[in-house]
Amino acid sequence: MTADGASARETELLEAAYGYVTEHGFAELSLRPLAAAIGSSPRVLLFLFGSKEGLTRALLARARADELELLDRIRATGLADAGRQVWSWLAAAEHRSLLTLWLEAYGRSLTEPTGPWADFAERTVRDWLGVLAAAQPAPVRDTPDGLARRTLVLAVLRGALMDLLATGDEERTAAAVDMHLATLDVRAN
Repeated sequence: MTADGASARETELLEAAYGYVTEHGFAELSLRPLAAAIGSSPRVLLFLFGSKEGLTRALLARARADELELLDRIRATGLADAGRQVWSWLAAAEHRSLLTLWLEAYGRSLTEPTGPWADFAERTVRDWLGVLAAAQPAPVRDTPDGLARRTLVLAVLRGALMDLLATGDEERTAAAVDMHLATLDVRAN
């Protein structure tokens, strides 16, 4: 058993399933093809995760763990700096499949607010706003203006990410993010 109570086999299959959905997405997730691709059976997956919904919840938790790992590494000296660090990670080509999966889960959370998708988008927003708040000086952070500033940074990053994933145009989206973050450098964060 691992520290979270999962068996080694459960952890192994979760990681394999995570790799599978990172490549193929959630849209057409079916237990039989998934099990075949990861060297298991639908019966074993149902035994370990309880249901397809349970497996989906575990996969969403796994995706969120990757997100939180990034957020834990950010050590910014202001809101603009935090935005640049986050954008650098978001724009990295090696993260595209993970971020496409994240965007799919985010969207499904909005259209299917119950079941395994419940609160995924809301928790993600809270996580990111928390990291951006930590980068703001206390006098600004604790004001409505401070909240509005970090909400705007988050909206710009999320919008630029969606555009980048749709078009692959890193140069244009990075220029837009840089332009917005430069306005924060001029003002207090």
